[in-house]
Amino acid sequence: MKGPERLTRLVEPVVEGLGYELVGLEFDARARIFRVYIDQPGGVTLDDCTRVSHQLSGMMDVENPIPGEYQLEISSPGMDRPLFTVEHFRRFSGSLIRLQLVRAIEGRRRFKGRLGAVEGDLILLQEDGVDYRIPFESIEKARVVPEFEQKNRKGRDR
Repeated sequence: MKGPERLTRLVEPVVEGLGYELVGLEFDARARIFRVYIDQPGGVTLDDCTRVSHQLSGMMDVENPIPGEYQLEISSPGMDRPLFTVEHFRRFSGSLIRLQLVRAIEGRRRFKGRLGAVEGDLILLQEDGVDYRIPFESIEKARVVPEFEQKNRKGRDR
Protein backbone atom coordinates (compact mmCIF):
# COMPACT_ATOMS: atom_id res chain seq x y z
CA MET A 1 0.00 0.00 0.00
CA LYS A 2 2.74 2.42 0.88
CA GLY A 3 4.74 3.77 -2.07
CA PRO A 4 8.44 3.00 -2.07
CA GLU A 5 10.21 5.58 0.07
CA ARG A 6 12.84 6.41 -2.57
CA LEU A 7 10.19 7.23 -5.18
CA THR A 8 8.28 9.31 -2.67
CA ARG A 9 11.45 11.24 -1.73
CA LEU A 10 12.07 11.98 -5.42
CA VAL A 11 8.50 12.85 -6.43
CA GLU A 12 7.22 14.76 -3.39
CA PRO A 13 9.48 17.84 -3.64
CA VAL A 14 8.63 18.27 -7.33
CA VAL A 15 4.86 17.96 -6.75
CA GLU A 16 4.85 20.17 -3.65
CA GLY A 17 7.18 22.67 -5.32
CA LEU A 18 4.48 23.16 -7.97
CA GLY A 19 1.89 23.81 -5.24
CA TYR A 20 0.11 20.44 -5.13
CA GLU A 21 -0.33 17.77 -2.46
CA LEU A 22 1.21 14.38 -3.24
CA VAL A 23 -1.62 12.02 -2.30
CA GLY A 24 0.26 8.83 -3.14
CA LEU A 25 2.06 6.63 -5.64
CA GLU A 26 1.22 3.31 -7.31
CA PHE A 27 3.34 1.17 -9.57
CA ASP A 28 1.63 -1.57 -11.56
CA ALA A 29 4.60 -3.78 -12.43
CA ARG A 30 2.58 -5.95 -14.81
CA ALA A 31 1.25 -3.05 -16.89
CA ARG A 32 4.41 -0.97 -16.26
CA ILE A 33 2.39 2.07 -15.15
CA PHE A 34 3.70 4.50 -12.52
CA ARG A 35 0.72 6.50 -11.25
CA VAL A 36 1.11 9.66 -9.19
CA TYR A 37 -1.97 11.05 -7.43
CA ILE A 38 -2.03 14.81 -6.80
CA ASP A 39 -4.58 17.13 -5.24
CA GLN A 40 -5.16 20.75 -4.29
CA PRO A 41 -8.02 22.73 -2.78
CA GLY A 42 -10.69 23.05 -5.45
CA GLY A 43 -9.54 19.91 -7.27
CA VAL A 44 -7.16 19.09 -10.08
CA THR A 45 -7.58 19.87 -13.79
CA LEU A 46 -6.05 18.29 -16.88
CA ASP A 47 -3.71 21.29 -17.12
CA ASP A 48 -2.51 20.59 -13.56
CA CYS A 49 -1.78 16.95 -14.45
CA THR A 50 0.06 18.01 -17.61
CA ARG A 51 2.16 20.52 -15.66
CA VAL A 52 3.18 17.93 -13.06
CA SER A 53 3.79 15.28 -15.73
CA HIS A 54 6.17 17.57 -17.61
CA GLN A 55 8.19 18.35 -14.46
CA LEU A 56 8.25 14.75 -13.20
CA SER A 57 9.21 13.30 -16.60
CA GLY A 58 12.40 15.34 -16.66
CA MET A 59 13.36 14.39 -13.12
CA MET A 60 12.54 10.70 -13.71
CA ASP A 61 14.68 10.66 -16.87
CA VAL A 62 17.66 12.03 -14.94
CA GLU A 63 17.22 9.94 -11.74
CA ASN A 64 16.02 6.76 -13.51
CA PRO A 65 14.49 5.21 -10.34
CA ILE A 66 12.43 2.62 -12.24
CA PRO A 67 14.43 0.30 -14.49
CA GLY A 68 13.09 -0.32 -17.98
CA GLU A 69 10.23 1.35 -19.78
CA TYR A 70 7.04 2.43 -18.04
CA GLN A 71 4.19 4.86 -18.52
CA LEU A 72 3.92 7.87 -16.18
CA GLU A 73 0.35 8.83 -15.26
CA ILE A 74 -0.63 11.85 -13.20
CA SER A 75 -4.12 11.69 -11.74
CA SER A 76 -6.46 13.39 -9.31
CA PRO A 77 -7.61 11.12 -6.48
CA GLY A 78 -11.15 11.14 -7.91
CA MET A 79 -14.34 10.31 -6.08
CA ASP A 80 -13.07 6.80 -5.26
CA ARG A 81 -10.02 8.35 -3.65
CA PRO A 82 -7.21 5.98 -2.67
CA LEU A 83 -6.09 6.11 0.96
CA PHE A 84 -2.32 5.77 1.36
CA THR A 85 -1.47 7.08 4.84
CA VAL A 86 -2.84 6.90 8.38
CA GLU A 87 -3.60 10.62 8.01
CA HIS A 88 -5.78 9.88 4.96
CA PHE A 89 -7.79 7.41 7.08
CA ARG A 90 -8.20 10.07 9.80
CA ARG A 91 -9.28 12.69 7.24
CA PHE A 92 -11.96 10.41 5.75
CA SER A 93 -13.33 9.04 9.04
CA GLY A 94 -17.05 8.38 8.62
CA SER A 95 -16.73 7.52 4.93
CA LEU A 96 -17.66 4.24 3.33
CA ILE A 97 -14.44 2.53 2.25
CA ARG A 98 -13.30 -0.64 0.53
CA LEU A 99 -10.00 -2.21 1.51
CA GLN A 100 -7.88 -5.19 0.67
CA LEU A 101 -5.43 -6.71 3.12
CA VAL A 102 -2.01 -8.26 2.64
CA ARG A 103 -2.96 -11.10 5.03
CA ALA A 104 -6.41 -12.38 5.91
CA ILE A 105 -8.12 -11.34 9.13
CA GLU A 106 -10.80 -13.79 10.28
CA GLY A 107 -10.39 -15.60 6.95
CA ARG A 108 -10.97 -12.49 4.80
CA ARG A 109 -8.79 -10.14 2.79
CA ARG A 110 -11.51 -7.79 1.44
CA PHE A 111 -13.78 -5.51 3.46
CA LYS A 112 -16.32 -2.79 2.68
CA GLY A 113 -17.61 -0.76 5.58
CA ARG A 114 -17.83 2.53 7.43
CA LEU A 115 -14.48 3.97 8.48
CA GLY A 116 -14.43 4.83 12.16
CA ALA A 117 -11.73 6.44 14.22
CA VAL A 118 -8.03 5.78 13.92
CA GLU A 119 -6.28 4.67 17.11
CA GLY A 120 -2.53 4.87 16.65
CA ASP A 121 -1.92 2.61 13.66
CA LEU A 122 -5.22 0.72 14.04
CA ILE A 123 -7.97 1.48 11.53
CA LEU A 124 -11.46 0.95 12.94
CA LEU A 125 -13.97 -0.30 10.39
CA GLN A 126 -17.60 -1.27 10.86
CA GLU A 127 -19.10 -3.71 8.38
CA ASP A 128 -22.62 -5.11 8.75
CA GLY A 129 -22.70 -4.23 12.45
CA VAL A 130 -19.34 -5.88 13.19
CA ASP A 131 -16.38 -3.76 14.32
CA TYR A 132 -12.91 -4.61 12.99
CA ARG A 133 -9.57 -3.24 14.24
CA ILE A 134 -7.22 -3.47 11.29
CA PRO A 135 -3.49 -2.73 11.60
CA PHE A 136 -2.47 -0.11 9.04
CA GLU A 137 0.56 -2.12 7.92
CA SER A 138 -1.70 -5.02 6.91
CA ILE A 139 -3.62 -2.89 4.37
CA GLU A 140 -2.61 -3.46 0.76
CA LYS A 141 -5.13 -1.09 -0.89
CA ALA A 142 -7.90 1.17 0.35
CA ARG A 143 -10.35 3.47 -1.43
CA VAL A 144 -13.27 5.68 -0.50
CA VAL A 145 -16.54 4.37 -1.96
CA PRO A 146 -18.54 7.25 -3.46
CA GLU A 147 -21.97 7.65 -1.93
CA PHE A 148 -24.72 9.37 -3.84
CA GLU A 149 -27.88 10.85 -2.38
CA GLN A 150 -30.86 8.83 -3.53
CA LYS A 151 -34.09 10.45 -4.72
CA ASN A 152 -37.50 8.82 -4.91
CA ARG A 153 -39.64 9.13 -8.04
CA LYS A 154 -41.10 12.48 -7.03
CA GLY A 155 -37.61 13.99 -6.60
CA ARG A 156 -37.71 14.15 -2.79
CA ASP A 157 -34.81 12.99 -0.69
CA ARG A 158 -35.31 9.60 0.91
